[in-house]
Amino acid sequence: MKQLSIFLFILLYASAGMAQTPNWLQSGERERNYPNSTFITGFTPGNVRAGESKADAEVRLRKDAQANLTESVLVRVKSEKIKRDERIKTQATGKEENEQIQSFFESTISIYSNLELTGVNVDSYTDDSKGLIYAFAYVNRYELTGYYKGVLTKSLQTLESTLNTAKELESSSEKVKAREQYKNANTQLIEVELAQDVLLALDPNASLQIEKTINYRSEIIKALVRLAQGVHIYIESREDMFGKSSALISNKVKSILSKNGCSFIDDASQADFILKINASARKIGNPGDIVFCYADVEVELKKAGKTVYQEELPPSQETKGGGTTYENAARDAFEKAGKAVAGKLTEWVKN
Repeated sequence: MKQLSIFLFILLYASAGMAQTPNWLQSGERERNYPNSTFITGFTPGNVRAGESKADAEVRLRKDAQANLTESVLVRVKSEKIKRDERIKTQATGKEENEQIQSFFESTISIYSNLELTGVNVDSYTDDSKGLIYAFAYVNRYELTGYYKGVLTKSLQTLESTLNTAKELESSSEKVKAREQYKNANTQLIEVELAQDVLLALDPNASLQIEKTINYRSEIIKALVRLAQGVHIYIESREDMFGKSSALISNKVKSILSKNGCSFIDDASQADFILKINASARKIGNPGDIVFCYADVEVELKKAGKTVYQEELPPSQETKGGGTTYENAARDAFEKAGKAVAGKLTEWVKN
Protein backbone atom coordinates (compact mmCIF):
# COMPACT_ATOMS: atom_id res chain seq x y z
CA MET A 1 0.00 0.00 0.00
CA LYS A 2 2.86 2.31 0.90
CA GLN A 3 4.57 1.57 -2.43
CA LEU A 4 1.33 2.36 -4.27
CA SER A 5 1.08 5.72 -2.48
CA ILE A 6 4.64 6.58 -3.41
CA PHE A 7 3.99 5.64 -7.04
CA LEU A 8 0.84 7.74 -7.17
CA PHE A 9 2.70 10.69 -5.65
CA ILE A 10 5.46 10.40 -8.24
CA LEU A 11 2.88 10.13 -11.02
CA LEU A 12 0.97 13.18 -9.80
CA TYR A 13 4.21 15.18 -9.44
CA ALA A 14 5.32 14.23 -12.93
CA SER A 15 1.89 15.09 -14.31
CA ALA A 16 1.96 18.47 -12.58
CA GLY A 17 5.40 19.15 -14.06
CA MET A 18 4.22 18.15 -17.51
CA ALA A 19 1.15 20.38 -17.17
CA GLN A 20 3.39 23.36 -16.47
CA THR A 21 5.40 22.86 -19.65
CA PRO A 22 3.97 25.25 -22.28
CA ASN A 23 2.63 23.92 -25.58
CA TRP A 24 5.04 26.10 -27.57
CA LEU A 25 8.34 24.86 -26.14
CA GLN A 26 9.16 22.40 -28.94
CA SER A 27 9.13 23.33 -32.63
CA GLY A 28 6.68 20.57 -33.48
CA GLU A 29 4.30 21.78 -30.79
CA ARG A 30 4.57 25.37 -32.01
CA GLU A 31 3.77 24.34 -35.57
CA ARG A 32 0.81 22.28 -34.40
CA ASN A 33 -0.67 24.73 -31.87
CA TYR A 34 0.31 28.00 -33.62
CA PRO A 35 0.17 27.25 -37.36
CA ASN A 36 1.58 29.85 -39.77
CA SER A 37 -1.79 30.10 -41.49
CA THR A 38 -3.29 31.57 -38.31
CA PHE A 39 -0.43 32.95 -36.23
CA ILE A 40 2.74 34.97 -36.58
CA THR A 41 5.29 33.90 -33.99
CA GLY A 42 8.73 34.61 -32.56
CA PHE A 43 10.74 32.25 -30.36
CA THR A 44 13.92 32.93 -28.39
CA PRO A 45 15.83 30.58 -26.03
CA GLY A 46 18.67 31.86 -23.87
CA ASN A 47 20.39 31.84 -20.51
CA VAL A 48 21.26 34.35 -17.82
CA ARG A 49 24.30 36.41 -18.74
CA ALA A 50 27.11 37.24 -16.35
CA GLY A 51 26.03 40.00 -13.97
CA GLU A 52 22.39 39.69 -15.08
CA SER A 53 19.50 38.66 -12.84
CA LYS A 54 17.08 35.97 -13.89
CA ALA A 55 14.28 38.59 -14.03
CA ASP A 56 16.32 40.86 -16.30
CA ALA A 57 17.22 37.95 -18.55
CA GLU A 58 13.56 37.04 -18.87
CA VAL A 59 12.66 40.64 -19.82
CA ARG A 60 15.45 40.69 -22.42
CA LEU A 61 14.44 37.39 -24.00
CA ARG A 62 10.75 38.36 -24.09
CA LYS A 63 11.73 41.54 -25.98
CA ASP A 64 13.89 39.48 -28.35
CA ALA A 65 11.02 37.10 -29.08
CA GLN A 66 8.71 40.02 -29.86
CA ALA A 67 11.40 41.58 -32.06
CA ASN A 68 11.75 38.29 -33.97
CA LEU A 69 8.01 38.24 -34.58
CA THR A 70 8.00 41.86 -35.75
CA GLU A 71 11.00 41.30 -38.01
CA SER A 72 9.21 38.50 -39.83
CA VAL A 73 6.47 40.98 -40.72
CA LEU A 74 8.88 43.87 -41.32
CA VAL A 75 10.81 41.94 -43.99
CA ARG A 76 7.64 41.70 -46.06
CA VAL A 77 6.63 45.27 -45.21
CA LYS A 78 9.96 46.62 -46.49
CA SER A 79 9.52 44.60 -49.67
CA GLU A 80 6.15 46.26 -50.35
CA LYS A 81 7.58 49.69 -49.48
CA ILE A 82 10.43 49.29 -51.99
CA LYS A 83 7.94 48.47 -54.76
CA ARG A 84 5.82 51.53 -54.00
CA ASP A 85 8.82 53.83 -53.60
CA GLU A 86 10.02 52.92 -57.08
CA ARG A 87 6.61 53.76 -58.52
CA ILE A 88 6.58 57.12 -56.75
CA LYS A 89 10.02 57.98 -58.10
CA THR A 90 8.88 57.38 -61.68
CA GLN A 91 6.19 60.06 -61.25
CA ALA A 92 8.66 62.82 -60.37
CA THR A 93 9.02 65.44 -63.08
CA GLY A 94 11.90 67.54 -61.85
CA LYS A 95 14.75 68.09 -59.41
CA GLU A 96 12.59 69.75 -56.75
CA GLU A 97 10.12 66.88 -56.74
CA ASN A 98 12.96 64.39 -56.45
CA GLU A 99 14.27 66.31 -53.45
CA GLN A 100 10.85 66.22 -51.82
CA ILE A 101 10.60 62.48 -52.51
CA GLN A 102 14.01 61.88 -50.95
CA SER A 103 13.00 63.91 -47.91
CA PHE A 104 9.84 61.81 -47.61
CA PHE A 105 11.76 58.54 -47.86
CA GLU A 106 14.17 59.67 -45.14
CA SER A 107 11.29 60.62 -42.85
CA THR A 108 9.75 57.16 -43.13
CA ILE A 109 12.89 55.15 -42.35
CA SER A 110 12.61 55.48 -38.56
CA ILE A 111 8.87 54.78 -38.62
CA TYR A 112 9.29 51.54 -40.56
CA SER A 113 12.37 50.53 -38.58
CA ASN A 114 10.54 50.96 -35.27
CA LEU A 115 7.39 49.12 -36.29
CA GLU A 116 5.44 47.92 -33.27
CA LEU A 117 2.59 45.51 -33.91
CA THR A 118 -0.46 45.65 -31.68
CA GLY A 119 -2.05 42.68 -29.95
CA VAL A 120 1.18 40.68 -29.53
CA ASN A 121 1.22 38.21 -26.63
CA VAL A 122 4.52 37.18 -25.03
CA ASP A 123 4.99 34.17 -22.71
CA SER A 124 8.13 32.85 -21.04
CA TYR A 125 9.23 29.64 -19.38
CA THR A 126 12.24 28.87 -17.21
CA ASP A 127 13.79 25.40 -17.20
CA ASP A 128 15.97 25.45 -14.09
CA SER A 129 17.27 21.93 -14.79
CA LYS A 130 18.91 23.20 -18.00
CA GLY A 131 19.52 26.74 -16.86
CA LEU A 132 17.55 28.06 -19.85
CA ILE A 133 14.82 30.65 -20.31
CA TYR A 134 12.48 30.44 -23.28
CA ALA A 135 10.33 33.27 -24.63
CA PHE A 136 7.54 32.98 -27.16
CA ALA A 137 5.68 35.83 -28.88
CA TYR A 138 2.55 35.25 -30.93
CA VAL A 139 -0.27 37.18 -32.52
CA ASN A 140 -3.38 36.00 -34.32
CA ARG A 141 -3.00 36.87 -37.99
CA TYR A 142 -6.72 37.54 -38.49
CA GLU A 143 -7.06 39.73 -35.42
CA LEU A 144 -4.03 41.73 -36.53
CA THR A 145 -5.46 42.06 -40.03
CA GLY A 146 -8.76 43.33 -38.63
CA TYR A 147 -6.99 45.87 -36.46
CA TYR A 148 -4.93 47.32 -39.30
CA LYS A 149 -7.93 47.44 -41.62
CA GLY A 150 -9.58 49.66 -39.02
CA VAL A 151 -6.42 51.78 -38.77
CA LEU A 152 -6.32 52.10 -42.56
CA THR A 153 -9.95 53.19 -42.85
CA LYS A 154 -9.63 55.80 -40.11
CA SER A 155 -6.26 57.07 -41.34
CA LEU A 156 -7.53 57.44 -44.91
CA GLN A 157 -10.52 59.47 -43.73
CA THR A 158 -8.26 61.77 -41.71
CA LEU A 159 -5.85 62.14 -44.63
CA GLU A 160 -8.56 62.98 -47.15
CA SER A 161 -10.07 65.57 -44.79
CA THR A 162 -6.65 67.22 -44.34
CA LEU A 163 -6.03 67.23 -48.10
CA ASN A 164 -9.40 68.89 -48.74
CA THR A 165 -8.57 71.56 -46.17
CA ALA A 166 -5.15 72.12 -47.76
CA LYS A 167 -6.70 72.53 -51.22
CA GLU A 168 -9.29 75.01 -49.93
CA LEU A 169 -6.60 77.07 -48.23
CA GLU A 170 -4.43 77.09 -51.33
CA SER A 171 -7.32 78.13 -53.56
CA SER A 172 -7.99 80.99 -51.11
CA SER A 173 -4.34 82.06 -51.40
CA GLU A 174 -3.64 81.00 -47.80
CA LYS A 175 -0.34 79.54 -48.89
CA VAL A 176 1.41 79.34 -45.53
CA LYS A 177 -1.53 77.62 -43.88
CA ALA A 178 -1.98 75.38 -46.93
CA ARG A 179 1.66 74.31 -46.74
CA GLU A 180 1.24 73.32 -43.08
CA GLN A 181 -1.82 71.25 -43.96
CA TYR A 182 0.03 69.47 -46.77
CA LYS A 183 2.83 68.70 -44.29
CA ASN A 184 0.23 67.27 -41.90
CA ALA A 185 -1.17 65.23 -44.78
CA ASN A 186 2.34 63.96 -45.48
CA THR A 187 2.61 62.61 -41.91
CA GLN A 188 -0.85 61.08 -42.09
CA LEU A 189 -0.06 59.42 -45.41
CA ILE A 190 2.94 57.70 -43.82
CA GLU A 191 0.53 56.13 -41.31
CA VAL A 192 -1.80 55.07 -44.14
CA GLU A 193 1.03 53.50 -46.13
CA LEU A 194 2.39 51.71 -43.07
CA ALA A 195 -1.03 50.16 -42.44
CA GLN A 196 -1.25 49.15 -46.10
CA ASP A 197 2.20 47.55 -46.02
CA VAL A 198 1.44 45.57 -42.86
CA LEU A 199 -1.83 44.36 -44.36
CA LEU A 200 -0.09 43.32 -47.57
CA ALA A 201 2.46 41.43 -45.51
CA LEU A 202 -0.41 39.62 -43.78
CA ASP A 203 -2.55 39.12 -46.88
CA PRO A 204 -0.86 39.60 -50.30
CA ASN A 205 -4.28 39.51 -51.99
CA ALA A 206 -5.77 42.34 -49.95
CA SER A 207 -7.35 45.23 -51.85
CA LEU A 208 -6.15 48.33 -50.03
CA GLN A 209 -6.49 51.31 -52.41
CA ILE A 210 -2.77 51.37 -53.16
CA GLU A 211 -3.27 53.32 -56.40
CA LYS A 212 -5.18 56.01 -54.53
CA THR A 213 -2.42 56.56 -51.99
CA ILE A 214 0.28 56.57 -54.66
CA ASN A 215 -1.65 59.40 -56.32
CA TYR A 216 -2.01 61.17 -52.97
CA ARG A 217 1.76 60.94 -52.48
CA SER A 218 2.37 62.49 -55.90
CA GLU A 219 -0.22 65.19 -55.19
CA ILE A 220 1.34 66.12 -51.84
CA ILE A 221 4.86 66.24 -53.27
CA LYS A 222 3.77 68.47 -56.15
CA ALA A 223 1.89 70.77 -53.76
CA LEU A 224 4.87 71.15 -51.41
CA VAL A 225 7.14 71.92 -54.37
CA ARG A 226 4.62 74.43 -55.67
CA LEU A 227 4.15 76.12 -52.30
CA ALA A 228 7.86 76.13 -51.55
CA GLN A 229 8.26 78.71 -54.31
CA GLY A 230 6.80 81.26 -51.92
CA VAL A 231 4.09 83.89 -52.04
CA HIS A 232 3.51 85.50 -55.44
CA ILE A 233 3.01 89.27 -55.49
CA TYR A 234 2.03 91.54 -58.34
CA ILE A 235 2.95 95.23 -57.90
CA GLU A 236 1.23 98.24 -59.39
CA SER A 237 3.37 101.27 -58.56
CA ARG A 238 3.18 104.96 -59.40
CA GLU A 239 6.07 106.88 -57.87
CA ASP A 240 6.34 110.56 -58.81
CA MET A 241 9.60 112.32 -58.02
CA PHE A 242 8.94 115.94 -59.01
CA GLY A 243 7.49 114.92 -62.37
CA LYS A 244 9.87 112.03 -62.98
CA SER A 245 8.81 108.39 -62.71
CA SER A 246 10.63 106.27 -60.13
CA ALA A 247 10.67 102.67 -58.91
CA LEU A 248 12.75 103.18 -55.77
CA ILE A 249 9.99 102.23 -53.33
CA SER A 250 8.80 99.15 -55.23
CA ASN A 251 12.38 97.97 -55.78
CA LYS A 252 13.15 98.28 -52.07
CA VAL A 253 9.95 96.36 -51.24
CA LYS A 254 10.95 93.59 -53.67
CA SER A 255 14.46 93.42 -52.26
CA ILE A 256 13.25 92.95 -48.68
CA LEU A 257 10.22 90.72 -49.25
CA SER A 258 12.09 88.39 -51.61
CA LYS A 259 14.25 87.48 -48.62
CA ASN A 260 11.06 86.47 -46.79
CA GLY A 261 9.90 83.88 -49.32
CA CYS A 262 8.05 86.18 -51.74
CA SER A 263 8.25 86.14 -55.52
CA PHE A 264 7.18 88.98 -57.80
CA ILE A 265 5.35 88.17 -61.02
CA ASP A 266 4.03 90.05 -64.04
CA ASP A 267 0.68 88.26 -64.30
CA ALA A 268 -1.84 89.65 -61.81
CA SER A 269 -4.18 86.68 -62.35
CA GLN A 270 -1.54 84.31 -60.92
CA ALA A 271 -0.71 86.44 -57.89
CA ASP A 272 -1.50 85.66 -54.27
CA PHE A 273 -1.41 89.37 -53.48
CA ILE A 274 -1.73 92.56 -55.50
CA LEU A 275 0.19 95.47 -54.05
CA LYS A 276 -0.62 99.04 -55.09
CA ILE A 277 1.78 101.85 -54.27
CA ASN A 278 1.07 105.51 -54.94
CA ALA A 279 3.87 107.87 -53.92
CA SER A 280 5.06 111.41 -54.51
CA ALA A 281 7.91 113.57 -53.21
CA ARG A 282 7.20 116.68 -51.16
CA LYS A 283 9.72 119.42 -50.34
CA ILE A 284 10.00 120.63 -46.76
CA GLY A 285 12.19 123.26 -45.01
CA ASN A 286 15.65 124.20 -46.21
CA PRO A 287 18.03 124.67 -43.27
CA GLY A 288 21.53 125.51 -44.40
CA ASP A 289 23.08 123.55 -47.27
CA ILE A 290 20.93 120.41 -46.67
CA VAL A 291 17.44 120.08 -48.08
CA PHE A 292 14.72 117.65 -47.01
CA CYS A 293 11.79 115.86 -48.56
CA TYR A 294 8.97 113.62 -47.45
CA ALA A 295 7.71 110.65 -49.42
CA ASP A 296 3.92 110.77 -49.29
CA VAL A 297 2.95 107.13 -49.74
CA GLU A 298 -0.38 105.31 -50.02
CA VAL A 299 -0.33 101.52 -49.84
CA GLU A 300 -3.08 99.00 -50.59
CA LEU A 301 -2.70 95.22 -50.41
CA LYS A 302 -5.35 92.99 -51.99
CA LYS A 303 -5.89 89.28 -51.62
CA ALA A 304 -8.47 87.32 -53.61
CA GLY A 305 -9.98 90.62 -54.75
CA LYS A 306 -10.39 92.01 -51.24
CA THR A 307 -8.37 94.75 -49.58
CA VAL A 308 -6.61 93.24 -46.56
CA TYR A 309 -4.35 96.17 -45.72
CA GLN A 310 -4.48 99.86 -46.59
CA GLU A 311 -2.56 102.80 -45.15
CA GLU A 312 -1.33 106.26 -45.90
CA LEU A 313 2.10 106.49 -44.31
CA PRO A 314 2.26 109.54 -42.00
CA PRO A 315 5.19 111.97 -42.22
CA SER A 316 7.94 110.60 -40.00
CA GLN A 317 11.62 109.77 -39.96
CA GLU A 318 10.67 106.62 -41.91
CA THR A 319 9.55 108.71 -44.87
CA LYS A 320 11.90 111.70 -44.54
CA GLY A 321 15.05 112.06 -46.60
CA GLY A 322 17.81 114.61 -46.85
CA GLY A 323 20.44 115.60 -49.40
CA THR A 324 22.31 118.38 -51.07
CA THR A 325 19.59 118.61 -53.72
CA TYR A 326 15.85 117.98 -53.59
CA GLU A 327 16.27 115.07 -55.98
CA ASN A 328 18.79 113.42 -53.68
CA ALA A 329 16.57 114.12 -50.68
CA ALA A 330 13.60 112.57 -52.49
CA ARG A 331 15.60 109.50 -53.39
CA ASP A 332 16.61 109.10 -49.77
CA ALA A 333 12.99 109.52 -48.66
CA PHE A 334 11.75 106.94 -51.20
CA GLU A 335 14.39 104.43 -50.11
CA LYS A 336 13.36 104.81 -46.48
CA ALA A 337 9.67 104.63 -47.37
CA GLY A 338 10.26 101.40 -49.30
CA LYS A 339 11.84 99.86 -46.22
CA ALA A 340 8.92 101.03 -44.07
CA VAL A 341 6.35 99.62 -46.50
CA ALA A 342 8.12 96.24 -46.65
CA GLY A 343 8.20 96.07 -42.87
CA LYS A 344 4.46 96.68 -42.65
CA LEU A 345 3.68 94.09 -45.32
CA THR A 346 5.89 91.24 -44.12
CA GLU A 347 3.45 89.83 -41.57
CA TRP A 348 0.52 90.15 -43.97
CA VAL A 349 2.10 88.14 -46.75
CA LYS A 350 3.52 85.49 -44.39
CA ASN A 351 0.17 84.61 -42.76
